Amino acid sequence: MKFLSPDQYQKACHERFDYYLNQIRRLLPAARVEHVGASSVPGAISKGDLDILIGVDAHELEASARILLTLGFQEKRNTLRTAELCMLESTSEDVAFQVVAIGSEFECFVDFRDRLRASPDLVVQYNVLKKSCEGLSHDEYREKKSTFIEHVLAQV
Repeated sequence: MKFLSPDQYQKACHERFDYYLNQIRRLLPAARVEHVGASSVPGAISKGDLDILIGVDAHELEASARILLTLGFQEKRNTLRTAELCMLESTSEDVAFQVVAIGSEFECFVDFRDRLRASPDLVVQYNVLKKSCEGLSHDEYREKKSTFIEHVLAQV
């Protein structure tokens, strides 16, 4: 696993976010669309991928996910899937959609982003953790990252 510095990837991710924001709003005008993940946090290192949270009413989640597939996405395998969360991934680029029910626990993607944006110290800790994961498997990386995220979200 290799990580990029913010100057190597963030500008391109912000441009891709703007592109997808327009596409998503065209298909799902009532959806809440948020740029989340490391590319949305100033100073954060990343694999260079783009994560977008798409919040919809719970009763519209399944239909919304099907509509978003038309943008060249597929349901992500081997990841958590519930009535309140559907992870989609692009078939052509490193972009993921987290389709979540508004008001569900899965809006934590936004909370985590906001906590990092508010604390440069947390960004430094997150970057140190990520650098320590170079050479680890994707599963090992996800486990270490999940532990950090849970710790940050548990702070009052």
